[in-house]
Amino acid sequence: MATTVRATPLRVLCVHGYRQSGVSFREKTGALRKLLKKHAELVYMNAPHLVPLTGVGHGQGQDIVAVPGSDESPRGWWFSDTQARSFDARQQCQTSLGLEESVEAVRAAVKDMGPFDGVLGFSQGAAVVAMLCALQEHNKEPQFQFRFAILVAGFRSACTEHQLFYNASTPLVIPSLHVFGLEDQVIPDELSRELLPMFHEPQVLTHPGGHFVPAASAHRQIYKEFLERF
Repeated sequence: MATTVRATPLRVLCVHGYRQSGVSFREKTGALRKLLKKHAELVYMNAPHLVPLTGVGHGQGQDIVAVPGSDESPRGWWFSDTQARSFDARQQCQTSLGLEESVEAVRAAVKDMGPFDGVLGFSQGAAVVAMLCALQEHNKEPQFQFRFAILVAGFRSACTEHQLFYNASTPLVIPSLHVFGLEDQVIPDELSRELLPMFHEPQVLTHPGGHFVPAASAHRQIYKEFLERF
C-alpha cells in the first residue's frame, strides 16, 4: 500500500527537558526529525529559567556546558527546591518556583511561532505538557489549541501545589502518545506510567533503552500511525 504523504506537515511545539535548551534538544532529536520529516515539523522553544551552575538537580541529568544566558544555557521549567533553584523529579515539595512563568513562555511561543497542531515534551518538559493539556481542556488557556500530545519520559509532579492538574473527575480527552524507556534510570518507567490514567485511551510506546527520545526505524510506524490521525 502506498504511503500517504501529508501536503503540509503537522507543526509540533517541542518542550525540552531540565538542564537542556531548545538548541540542545533540537540536536538530541535529530534522528526523530529525520524519522518524521514527511509528517511533522518540530519547532523548539526555551524554558524561561536559567539553571544555576551551582544548583544542579539530580532529577534529569542533562548537563550542558554553555555561556550563561545564551540560547544553549541549561534551563528549567520549574524548581522543586526553591532555595537552591534546583529540580529533582522525586523531590516532595509543598510549593515550587517558576511554573507560572513557564506557562506564560508557552503562551508567548504559541502566539509568536504558532499555530501548532500538537505538542511534544521530554522529561520535565513532558510533565509540563501534561499540565498544559489540563489547562487547555479545562478552558483556562484559550490560546492553547493542541490537537495531540506526545510525552517522552513524562511523570507526575511531586509538588503538592501541582496536584490540581491531576484531580479532574474524568480523564483528558486529548489524544496522547506516551513514550518511555524500560531501562530509564533518570525517570523510571513506573513514574511515566503514573501519568497514563490522566488521559483517555493513552497510546504507549516503550523501548528497551534509557533516558532519551527513541527514533529507531522500529518506532517509525507507531509515530506515523499516531500522527496520521490528525
